[in-house]
Amino acid sequence: MVTNLLKKNDLSMNEIVKQTALATRTRARNVSLNKFRWNKTYLLGFVDSHLIHYPTPIGLTYAWSFGSLAGMCLVIQIISGILLSTHYTANIDLAFASVEYIMRDVPNGWFIRYVHANGASMFFIVVYSHIFRGLYYGSYMKPRQLLWCSGVVLFLLIMGTAFTGYVLPWGQMSFWGATVITNMVTAIPFGGQTIVEWLWGGFTVNAPTLRRFYSVHFLLPFIIAGLTLLHLALLHKDGSNSPIGSDTGVDDVPFYPYYFAKDLFAFTCFVLFFGVFVFFFPNLLNHPDNCIPADPMETPKHLVPEWYFLPFYAILRSIPHKAAGIVAMVGAILVMLLIPYTYTGYVRNTTYRPLFKVFYWLLVADFITLMWVGQAPITDPFIALGQLASVYYFSFFLFLVPLIGIIETKLVNYKLN
Repeated sequence: MVTNLLKKNDLSMNEIVKQTALATRTRARNVSLNKFRWNKTYLLGFVDSHLIHYPTPIGLTYAWSFGSLAGMCLVIQIISGILLSTHYTANIDLAFASVEYIMRDVPNGWFIRYVHANGASMFFIVVYSHIFRGLYYGSYMKPRQLLWCSGVVLFLLIMGTAFTGYVLPWGQMSFWGATVITNMVTAIPFGGQTIVEWLWGGFTVNAPTLRRFYSVHFLLPFIIAGLTLLHLALLHKDGSNSPIGSDTGVDDVPFYPYYFAKDLFAFTCFVLFFGVFVFFFPNLLNHPDNCIPADPMETPKHLVPEWYFLPFYAILRSIPHKAAGIVAMVGAILVMLLIPYTYTGYVRNTTYRPLFKVFYWLLVADFITLMWVGQAPITDPFIALGQLASVYYFSFFLFLVPLIGIIETKLVNYKLN
């Protein structure tokens, strides 16, 4: 029967397996949604379909909890940010003082501010973990290419939100960070200077700049929330990837109560970890120079961004040419958009890909190295180490992933005589 089907439709065995798996998963999903839906009204039915009886692979580990934790981080940041905005003043003469007012005079203002400030770091810890989990388990592979790409766009927006928010306290690192980053726009060949003056609202970073950054920082989280819904819609369209890389759907279970309880436990552990920073080490992840009011006449001795920007900052400064460095820094994020289309193998899980596993863990070590180099002085051997790490970072996405995919495909299809 299979032989006749191959002759009739001229399909490969792999295509038949994929079609059968997709049909089985769709059938399992439809049975789950139609049989167990507890309310036929549209709204409650929607909640039931996507939160209660949503078919979820039975083997998901706690590594899959980083997605829901990222959503919780976004909610925490939006709520704490709205509360802070009721007392913050977007004026260069009053911004720093308004932050101190929140810390000292507003009831529980210190708590709200530390939750928001450390929440940004927690958000990036969760997001980076989520990205590396996706790389390890092949969440970028067909049919989830658009899901992965929407996640990369979300990552870009999160970084933009973090940068604009870092400017708002109007401390030394806030002011000079804004000056350095916005000056990069001048590298655009035509109209770069005009664009940067439009961003500044003048010829230097000043009062209009702070107001514009405040407006953008307030707006972006809601755009992120909207794009997150699209991200979830794409996730629920094809379903979650599983540790074994199977999409058959035969072993799916309802999301509630199994993964609800699992995510709740993960969130509880996350809150305890978060609370250690908020209550015991609230300024550990912040730069001490930002406790000094902004002074345009005095440049800090060592300008460094927040820790979550350090890998990309290291790539930027590893290239002597200004424009090339900026292109490399932005490209370090955009290059992740290519991986769903450059990998040509069949196997998802890195556990079953011994060759790729070596280069994957080298990428993790390389990313940590870039983070360390980013905060180090711009001297040897840090310059050479940053250049070497940058070369490997781009080589992984542009050359190693396609090459390893080709090698693995040949090994899978290799026939012994």
